[in-house]
Amino acid sequence: MKNKTRILVASLVVLIFTLSIVVVAQVNRPYRNGSVWQVSFIRMKPGMESAYLDYIATDWKRNQETMKKDRLILSYKVLTTEAHGAADWNILLMTEYKDMATLEANEAKEDALYQRVIGNDEKQRQGYRERLEVREVMGGRLAREIVLEPRR
Repeated sequence: MKNKTRILVASLVVLIFTLSIVVVAQVNRPYRNGSVWQVSFIRMKPGMESAYLDYIATDWKRNQETMKKDRLILSYKVLTTEAHGAADWNILLMTEYKDMATLEANEAKEDALYQRVIGNDEKQRQGYRERLEVREVMGGRLAREIVLEPRR
C-alpha cells in the first residue's frame, strides 16, 4: 500500500509541475511586436537644406511612393530637428516595413525597383556622389515598433 501511495504522490507532483510549466508558458504580455522601421540619420550641410529637401520632395519621395504602391513598405516619414553640434544629424528619414521578414524577403524586389525608378547602378552611384555635396549620412538603425496592447 505504501508503494501505491508513493507512486500516487509522485504522479501528483509531476502533474502539478507539468501544469505549472504550461501556465508559465501562457504568459499574456500587454504588448506585441509591430512594424520595423529603417531609420537614416542625415546631416544637411550648412546652406544646403533647400537643395537636399528638394531631392527628398522629388526623387526620394517618388521612390518611396513606388515602394508603397508595390506594397514593399507600409509608410515613410521625414523629420527635421536642430543639430546640437557640428557632428549631429538634423534630418531623419524613416521607412516602415510590415516586419523583419518582409524587409529581408523583398530586398531583390526593392533593388529591381531602384533600377526601374532611379536608373542603373552607375546612375545610382552618380546620385550618391551628388548628394555628398549637400548632406552627410551620420548613421542608420533598424527599429522595431512595440505596440502597447496584447497580441490578438
